[in-house]
Amino acid sequence: MKIIAHRDIMEMQISPSQCFDWVDYILKNKHSMKLPPKISMKMEGEIFYNTMPSILPKEGIAGVKVVSRYPSRMPALDSQILLYNLDTGEQKAVLDGNFITTMRTGAVAVHAIQLLAVKNFQEIGVIGVGNTMRAAMKVLLTRYPDKKMRIKIKKYKNQHLDFTEAFSGYSNVEFVVCEDYKEVIDGSDVILSAVTYAEEDFCENKYFKEGCLVVPIHTRGFTNCDLFFDKVFADDRGHVQNFKYFNKFKSFAEISDVLEGTAKGRENDKERILAYNIGISLHDIYFAEQIYQLAKMQGKGTECSLEAPKDKFWI
Repeated sequence: MKIIAHRDIMEMQISPSQCFDWVDYILKNKHSMKLPPKISMKMEGEIFYNTMPSILPKEGIAGVKVVSRYPSRMPALDSQILLYNLDTGEQKAVLDGNFITTMRTGAVAVHAIQLLAVKNFQEIGVIGVGNTMRAAMKVLLTRYPDKKMRIKIKKYKNQHLDFTEAFSGYSNVEFVVCEDYKEVIDGSDVILSAVTYAEEDFCENKYFKEGCLVVPIHTRGFTNCDLFFDKVFADDRGHVQNFKYFNKFKSFAEISDVLEGTAKGRENDKERILAYNIGISLHDIYFAEQIYQLAKMQGKGTECSLEAPKDKFWI
């Protein structure tokens, strides 16, 4: 068994383009895989543990992702992934899950843009510019290297300055810093949000232009959109079916349904569309398998054994 640490994964220099391809593969093949509902255990003080198992029969792997949140810890969110050989039950690896979580989440957001945004989108509103949004921006700029884009960023502490500096080398991107949410959303073709907390919706209905796509990576701040947007999509029905307004969605389908041709995606440039891609562990386990294979090729990770006694009676 390999232990593959965060440092090992970063040294592999996995490209944003590769992450997009891995995300696309899972979304196109989701319905042939096993994805039970995640188990969420919450405690006082906004502490939680989420456990997310999945099985990928065609790939011969199974796995479990465990995510915990402690607000006083840095970082508050942390995750690990257990990877198994489906045929033998052998544990193949334990991997740090933070790079995987961040990059697959950013790649899924860009996948939604490529699939559901109006074709001539140019103006993108951005709320929350931490690691997840940086990942999304890296993938976006890889997918659209020549497209002229105007990125409107919600000002927050000094994070907006760090974000614009990180992507200052891209000549096809213009950054605009906005003082409030209305300014970010008004007139934007695409709205990306990666904030993990919002006390209320960001702005009134009237600021969402016709044809816009909203991708709330962490779901917060857009419940008003649930009621008047033309279509809502998600990576998994189970993630959204308990939403307050789920039964009032005008139209709902999974992203995988659109990719398989059993549901319509965007049908015109006037539809307002929501894409709730909350995160499926199928992505995490598939990323883990690809990284495990890279680790073997590159000699990364630490070998260890958790082998149990083979005696019939050992206690």
